[in-house]
Formats: sequence, structure tokens, C-alpha cells
Amino acid sequence: MSVSPGVLVAASDPWSRELLGQLVLSVRCDATVQFCEDGLAAIDACKRQPFALVLAEQELPGSDGLELLRQVRVLRRGAAQPFILISAKADAASVRAALPLAPTAYLVKPYNAENLRERLRALLLAPGENVVCELPALEQSLSLGRFLQTERDATEGAPLMGEVGKAVNRCMEAGDINLEMLEQEFGHDPQITACLISAANSAARHVGMPCQTLLQALSRLGVAHALNLMLAVALQRAATLDDPLLKEHAERFWQLSRHTADGAFALAESLGADADRCFTAGLLHCLGDLALLRSLQDWNSAGGALSEREVDAALAEHGASFGSALRTRWRLPLELRNLIAAAYALNGGVLSREALIVNLAANAARLPEAELPSLSEHKAVRMLQLTPAQLGFLSRS
Repeated sequence: MSVSPGVLVAASDPWSRELLGQLVLSVRCDATVQFCEDGLAAIDACKRQPFALVLAEQELPGSDGLELLRQVRVLRRGAAQPFILISAKADAASVRAALPLAPTAYLVKPYNAENLRERLRALLLAPGENVVCELPALEQSLSLGRFLQTERDATEGAPLMGEVGKAVNRCMEAGDINLEMLEQEFGHDPQITACLISAANSAARHVGMPCQTLLQALSRLGVAHALNLMLAVALQRAATLDDPLLKEHAERFWQLSRHTADGAFALAESLGADADRCFTAGLLHCLGDLALLRSLQDWNSAGGALSEREVDAALAEHGASFGSALRTRWRLPLELRNLIAAAYALNGGVLSREALIVNLAANAARLPEAELPSLSEHKAVRMLQLTPAQLGFLSRS
């Protein structure tokens, strides 16, 4: 298939659209993916142009996926239009209703993303074909500052720690994986944690109180869908860093995140506060710095030069704004966002115990171990009335 294919993805939930889009691009990086969040817009798109493939969920507002399939069959009468229908309905009546319209595949949620990727390879690639895409070269006049200003509102988040992709595939192949095992495997990765919390709180799934921890998000999403979303995150461009200088900086922020999260959890647990929420806030407070490093990897991969001085200056100037933009765009719960902000500063007004704990843990994580006793005069220590023994919960040894 020499021509770059056009693919239509129709799903009401933004994270479902992201998952399907990433699966397509992992197979055909040159594909032009058009997204629709309702059936009427998808039908409109199919009337305007033919697509090499339509991937649609049945549960669409406006006009459902089955009607979209029906309209595509009318529009492309006689043409073998590939169409994959994804449905939450596994009953015989629902399957029988779709069969006369001859979908290429009828997948039931939660589907296996790796199996879907194999189907996409068969549909979008000729036998033996392999498509490689280079990042477009940077404009000669484009400065690093202007590049980062553009990237801030489009960033896909932080890079992943370690070999998350391999870990996800390992979990997919395991038959007895459960929520607690997933939390243990991925619970210290800021990007996975933030993405799954955001996905669990998306409009299509938001029922009841917002999720503010990884385990709450996993419980709402379920094992299979959570693994699919993790795979999509692992497939994103620059999900892992190649540049040694950027990897060194990322390691520092991962360590800082982990120390803050672990310290906040231990101290909160000792005080009877919400330890899981404190852990999450501590883990996510460096998300902006990490997301910035990922954008710098894109700059570097596209031919942009980077020095240590430029990386440090970019982090100082843009790290906070990257974090704020990302937390807002992903619609992390406001209460969690406020707790993350407490890692940097204690604003006026009534301060919760959790805010004091996270702020103190973040300060402790930035100090050498030998200087932790100097925190005894910290505002949060006084307000929490901590003893030296309780302050010791912030120790990294």
C-alpha cells in the first residue's frame, strides 16, 4: 500500500480515540487519522471523502456506530470498505444486527489492543511492507523558545520510566493479572499514573466521585482497558528518551518524584491523613519538567542542538507552565491539582494536613539526607506539630 492511508476513528471518549489513533499510527506512521466524537460527524466525514479504514465504537452520541456502518455501506456500495466496529454489547442479538452489514471485524470491549494491532497490520500494510517515518526537519528560523511555546499546549506528557512497553505486553500475556499487581508494577511511573487517572475521569466514565489515585483509576477502568491505555501511551512518539543528557535529567526528576511520593505516603500514614492521595500528588508534581524533557527529545530528534545550559534554562523557564497546561488539559481533579501545587508553595488560607504533608515531603526530597534535621523549623513541621521521630518518616534510608 504505497499511498498514505486515511483512517477515520470515531469514539465518544477522548482516551478511547487516543488509544485507537496510536494503534493505527504504530502500524502506519504515515496514516492521516481523522477523529470524530459523535456518529453524525463521522457520517459527514465519510460523505466528504473515502477512507482506507473506519474504526468506530458502537456507542456514539448522535448516531451510533451501527448506523455509521450502514451509511458507509450505502455510500460505498460495491466497494470493500474495511470497517471495524467496537461494541460494549456481546449478546447474540447485537452481533446478528451487525452481520448483514458485513463489518470487517466486530470487537467486544474490553478488546485486546495487541490483537487489534495485528488486524490493522493486515489491513493497512501490504505483505512484507514496512513504513518508516522521519520527523520533519525544523524550520531554520525556529528558536528553541518558540518551539517549546508551541509544544506546551500539545505535549503528550512525560516520558516513561524503564521498559514500560515490555512490561505491558508481559502483563497482557499473563492470565492472572489483577489490579493490585498492576499498581505494584506501574505505581511509580508519573506518566502512567496521570494518564489513567485522566482516562478514568473522562466524561464517558465519570460516575460518582473523581478518581485521585492510580488504584481508584484502575478499579474504574478494569484490567483489560487499563492495559490497552498503557500500551497506547508506550506507543507514542518519544515515549522513551534517547538523548543521554535528557535521560540524566529525567532520572533526577523521577527520583525526586519517587522520594516525594514515598515520603508523603509514610508521613501521611503516620498522621492518619489520606496517604494514597498524598502519594499521587508527590508522584505527579514533576510532570511538567518531565513533559518538557520529552519535547526537548523531539527537538533533538528533529535536528535541534541541545547543550546542558539550554536544557537547564528551558526547565527553569517552561517547566512550571508545561505542568500547569498538562494537568488542566487532562482535567485532573481540581482537588488533586491543588495538592500537587502544594508541593511547590503553601498558599494562604486554610491549609489541609495533606497540603502540608506534600509540601514538606517535596522540600525533604530536595535536601541531602544529612540536612533533613534542618526542616524542624519549617512552617509545615510547626503546623503539623511533628516530633523528630515523625520527621524521620521523610528519610530516604
